[in-house]
Amino acid sequence: MPTPETALTIIDMQQCMADPATPPRNNPDAEANIARLLATWRAALRPIVHVRHISRDPASGFRPGQPGVLFQDAFLPAAGEHVVDKHVTDAFAGSGLERFLRVRSIGSLVVVGVATNYSVEATVRAAACLGFSVTLVSDACFTFDRPDLDGRPRRADDIHRVSLANLAGEYATVCTAEEVLAG
Repeated sequence: MPTPETALTIIDMQQCMADPATPPRNNPDAEANIARLLATWRAALRPIVHVRHISRDPASGFRPGQPGVLFQDAFLPAAGEHVVDKHVTDAFAGSGLERFLRVRSIGSLVVVGVATNYSVEATVRAAACLGFSVTLVSDACFTFDRPDLDGRPRRADDIHRVSLANLAGEYATVCTAEEVLAG
């Protein structure tokens, strides 16, 4: 288990991400793994940060006033847990997250959430560039199928694994939820 100075950082676990209309995704057990980590952090009274995407795009399901912007029931912040609102993929950009962590002497993060190749990857890169130690939990994040630049369909699991490979070593230690819980 990471030290008390390690914050569990849960990215974009909002209702919009559970919409049945989203494209096919990988890691069907990601929510269960996030819930296990969240329960462990809460029991240990460790710091927890919930990152919420608030879109400025009027067509987005993440815009204020839409049900998609709300946290999923399993990931509702509890009293005392910090909530960060972001308007771009990187949870550090213009959100006050870095200041929140520095004031509390939190030097490391365990990152989970969605989407691996968007907000998760952008946040992990920013955290590492700011000097935070980052653990990325591979089976507690997920992404969706999407076409590549040539329009060829790409499977979510392939996109997820490439994103993890982009981050492993250089920006984060990549491991499973079981490894974090056992560690």
